Amino acid sequence: MTVNTLAHATTDELRIAGLTRFSGADWPGRLAATVFLQGCPWDCVYCHNPDLIDPHRDGTIAWRDVVTFLNQRRTQLDGVVFSGGEPTMQVALAPAAHEVRQLGLGVGLHTGGAFPQRLDAVLPELDWVGLDIKASAADYATITQRRGSGIHAWRSLRLVLDAARARARTDHPLEYEVRTTVHPALTDADQLRLLGHQLLAEGVQAWALQRARDVGTRAESPTATAAPTPNDLVDMIATEFAGPFASVTTR
Repeated sequence: MTVNTLAHATTDELRIAGLTRFSGADWPGRLAATVFLQGCPWDCVYCHNPDLIDPHRDGTIAWRDVVTFLNQRRTQLDGVVFSGGEPTMQVALAPAAHEVRQLGLGVGLHTGGAFPQRLDAVLPELDWVGLDIKASAADYATITQRRGSGIHAWRSLRLVLDAARARARTDHPLEYEVRTTVHPALTDADQLRLLGHQLLAEGVQAWALQRARDVGTRAESPTATAAPTPNDLVDMIATEFAGPFASVTTR
């Protein structure tokens, strides 16, 4: 799909699964409203929002109702975060993000990078991106259960980094955070070390390591055959990479 096609999408097409009206957790350092969009092309083993995967499920709230809320509360909010599911699966994301900017609010995005071309189309509207990089490209299908998913995610990473560099000295900089969810049954210490070095080689500055949790998943997550625990593994890798990265956080 071309950028021109994306530009002709309308916000009436948005399928919105939910709205968190005030969140201090979805955009670091900002108070945001979070809009959850329906649909995701991947089926991650540890997904904690499985109800958002089905791309054909109807939304539960209209975009016009979200805009009404934002107009009423925009002096209390720093911005809006589009999350999911995978927000870039919906072609109406770009016009919705533009409308948020027109309200004078910042725009953030949570994405796994499944649709690089669509991400590229919406990047000019964004102030911040939380990009999930789940593993090295070769190991992606173990987590997403979709072949070729790593190619798309890593292409999206390069698009975000290029945009951040290009806009670094402008009046509309793009901030970002690369996030990796750590499950010891799916990713071991050596794989995480390799991933960390690959991210550094790409020029990533901010890396967040997140502990996988069973809360909200469809079934109990796979069990690791040996230690370390998620806490041990996250803390160990975060300590090792605290120096090379400008920012390493753990959650």
